[in-house]
Amino acid sequence: MGVQDIIEGKRQWRAHVARVKALPPDYRIVYKEIQRYFFKVGPVDLADGDLLPGIVEFFEEGAAAGKGVLELIGDDVAAFCDDLVKDSRTYADLYQESVGEGTGAAGQGGGPGGGRG
Repeated sequence: MGVQDIIEGKRQWRAHVARVKALPPDYRIVYKEIQRYFFKVGPVDLADGDLLPGIVEFFEEGAAAGKGVLELIGDDVAAFCDDLVKDSRTYADLYQESVGEGTGAAGQGGGPGGGRG
């Protein structure tokens, strides 16, 4: 990644942030919650994908149609986020895999005593 790529990425991010700031207040609040959720457990390829810009576009269309943000996504923001990334590899998946590798055979016994009776 060269300097020009970094500059272009920053330019695109600033344009994205400007679009978010132009959303109605309720949409901005929900978008920030979605963004926070994705930054914690979201898809590994979040920075490379079109997920966040796609959400902004979806929100812009909903706001233009006069709909409330919860009419678009439902009452459960986390469920909405999970549905968006259900087929994507997430940081939570990577963590689970690393924990699973660390336990080895000891983690397969089903609890204390290894499940033997």
